[in-house]
Amino acid sequence: MKGELFMLNRTQILTRIFLPFLLLMLSGCLTLTAQSLRLYTPYPEIIVPPGETIDYTIDLINNGASIATAEVFVEGIPETWSHTLRSGGWSARRISVLPKEKKTLNLKVELPYDIDKGNYTFRVNARNHSVLPITIEVSEQGTVKTEFTADQSNMQGHATSDFNFRTKLENQTGEKQLYALSSHAPRGWTVVFKPNYQQATSVEIEPGQSKDISVEIKPPYNVKAGKYTIPVMASTGSSSAQLELEADISGTYGVELTTPEGRLSEKITAGRRKKLDLVVRNSGSTDLNSVRLSANKPRGWEVTFSPDTVPFIAAGESAQVKAEVRAYGKAIPGDYVVSLTAQTPEINADASFRMSVRTPLLWGWLGILIILGAVGTVYWLFSKYGRR
Repeated sequence: MKGELFMLNRTQILTRIFLPFLLLMLSGCLTLTAQSLRLYTPYPEIIVPPGETIDYTIDLINNGASIATAEVFVEGIPETWSHTLRSGGWSARRISVLPKEKKTLNLKVELPYDIDKGNYTFRVNARNHSVLPITIEVSEQGTVKTEFTADQSNMQGHATSDFNFRTKLENQTGEKQLYALSSHAPRGWTVVFKPNYQQATSVEIEPGQSKDISVEIKPPYNVKAGKYTIPVMASTGSSSAQLELEADISGTYGVELTTPEGRLSEKITAGRRKKLDLVVRNSGSTDLNSVRLSANKPRGWEVTFSPDTVPFIAAGESAQVKAEVRAYGKAIPGDYVVSLTAQTPEINADASFRMSVRTPLLWGWLGILIILGAVGTVYWLFSKYGRR
């Protein structure tokens, strides 16, 4: 009995002494196995500006005596950042490394422009083997902002004027930008961009720099008076800005007076009346109000209009007017000029009509009778006194 107790105590003593030692040895072996794969990069902490693209070279090193395989991934990287992890040109999830060799991984990280200044740490993880922390310090407060401003965004002029705006485009992002210049001008308008005094459709600006751009705007022919907004834009794939320029067209005045056929000559009989169809056309870009009709006529002639005043004619539109001309009753046959005028306080137009006066038909027949009577009288005198 005592021998059995002695053997039991001896076993317990050996268990208490050697078991922890065996567990420690086993743990060490497991640790060595787990640490046979190591991740390494020469740049675990760098300083960059916003918007930078960083290419890391990371080695997965096998220090063990057998082939080791691990799942490699990135964790803890901000959601707004873009990144890719590749090896051998592939996006591999599990990588195997021969003993005493290494595999190279390429980690590409793209920082956004709109990012706060500070330190950012994420990890490249070879699951159950190694963790590589990487820190990126953003050197300045980031932004994707681009400013497009004008010294004077509103200009006034006539329809035939060219509007020249002086603008400034400022790149407030973290890298050089190539801006495409464009405009959504109304149909018929011409917009020309001139960075560095030369016409162009794009401009390149370094980070934190600005460029002066001349914007030349030309309205279409016969544009109506009014205020027109011309949006101009500068844009890249990551940043853009818009500027609204305003052209205030005061308009031009124009009026024409003619006939529907364009014919400015008529025949008229002395003492008779002749009706003329007239067209008053607003050939300017500004509406006309109170267009008054008048006439400069030969002595004894009469001219009346219906109506004698046109209240309103929109730009580009026409109005119909009738004129009645009465020739002087004692006017001898020939050509006479009647000048008609359409006028407003701002502008006027004249139309000269050549009126060919004819003798009334009664006087024609009377002349024929006189001639016949004269011929008959001569014949009678000749027949009566000619024999003597």
